[in-house]
Amino acid sequence: MKTKFVRTLSLALATCVAWSCSNKEAPKPSEPAFVAIETSMGTITVELDTAKAPLTAENFLDYVDGGHYDGTLFHRVMDDFMIQGGGFTKVGTEYAEKATRAPIKNEASNGLRNFRGTVAMARTDDPHSATSQFFINLKDNGGLNPGGFSPAGYAVFGKVIEGMDVVDKIRAVKTGTRIMKSLSPSGDFVDAPAKDVPLEDVVIISVKRVEANPS
Repeated sequence: MKTKFVRTLSLALATCVAWSCSNKEAPKPSEPAFVAIETSMGTITVELDTAKAPLTAENFLDYVDGGHYDGTLFHRVMDDFMIQGGGFTKVGTEYAEKATRAPIKNEASNGLRNFRGTVAMARTDDPHSATSQFFINLKDNGGLNPGGFSPAGYAVFGKVIEGMDVVDKIRAVKTGTRIMKSLSPSGDFVDAPAKDVPLEDVVIISVKRVEANPS
């Protein structure tokens, strides 16, 4: 299952990797930030670790503030592993990948680990290829940490603080294979079959900042 995950993340479904890694410097560490991910199955509240993953958290918040995630989907659900979203939207009856900004530097060496309920960046085989897509770990996935089956690791930048019941509802949806339109390096859409796609759409209605930990 883990090997399959790395292989599928290396496809164009994960991110469009034609751009070079962003030269943007990591911002100064600050207080944690919080976002509410409203989905068609309920709301998930996430705390972002802006101190240990400053560049990744800022990148995610830039997409949040720009409305990028609104109307996207959890397009990959792998029971007992992870749920992934933030990159595809539905156009008519088809899933189509959204354009993104330049990839960011991989911060997987920040000491945060891929435990159940943590939020990390999806990427291709290139360690520095993450853009907008993220995943929520459904269990402790030690193989995704630095030194695992992908040595560079997958960068954790936050954790679910409310709504794991919603995450577990999403993990239980039936999945199958469908054709998805991924963006090629030239910006054209390429049809590609994708596994582990929910048969009933799991929509990310909106992602918004919240002022403080609601609990």
